[in-house]
Amino acid sequence: MNSKSDYKILRSSFEQAASLYQQVRPDYPEELFDDLIRAANLNPGDRLLEVGCATGKATLPLAKRGFTITCVELGAELAAVARQNLVGMDADIITGGFEDWQPEAGKSFDLVFAATAWNWVDPEVRYIKAWEALRPGGHLAFWNADHVFPDGGDPFFREIQPIYKEIGEDKPGDTDWTRPNELQEQRDEIEKSGLFEIIHIRHFDWERIYHVEEYIKLLETFSGHILMEAWKRDKLFGEIRVCLNKRPEKSVCRHWGAVLHVARRIG
Repeated sequence: MNSKSDYKILRSSFEQAASLYQQVRPDYPEELFDDLIRAANLNPGDRLLEVGCATGKATLPLAKRGFTITCVELGAELAAVARQNLVGMDADIITGGFEDWQPEAGKSFDLVFAATAWNWVDPEVRYIKAWEALRPGGHLAFWNADHVFPDGGDPFFREIQPIYKEIGEDKPGDTDWTRPNELQEQRDEIEKSGLFEIIHIRHFDWERIYHVEEYIKLLETFSGHILMEAWKRDKLFGEIRVCLNKRPEKSVCRHWGAVLHVARRIG
């Protein structure tokens, strides 16, 4: 992202993947939700505010645990899918940007959380907005689902890099192939805000098998691939199909990692 306009284009691109998001984006480990609930001392009936719920990948597991959830989702299409996925749950989906959202007068929350969305919120305002929405002693939690590369993991991701390079979309030379439990923690920015004290950080990793077309659909939910020039995307997806269809199982194993951050509101 070279400018705020580029950032906005990337952030809004997920609208184009609303129909695929719930199907192919990974489910978060149940243990992550259990750990979050313990760390933030949550109880059924507590009021949660989710920033950027997309189609409800994290909303639904928490709603099923008995929490009352308000979600602020920028994308109208994503919000519409979330409403369908959360029918019968105590969840309210508001369409709009978190930066511009205002809580109802006298209404505060026990937890503000974001699942693979916090980094898409303006860093100049996200901590103050979360602080303002929380009750005294309330908590902020966020995590991202990132690609990690365990030792001995599926070699496909390195094997396909020459195709990314050929179309001019390869990883920078200094990019790390981050292993599980080595994802960057965001301690410094939480502390720098001066609004929260960190009480819990924990790494999680898991894996999911994707068959050929499932993996293509997954890539179609990533902003970089959504906005890729059509000829590049066609070339890349064609080569991926050739590569994976040569395998007996016609699939790829993708490892996911997440760092759960939980911090308590100061003041």
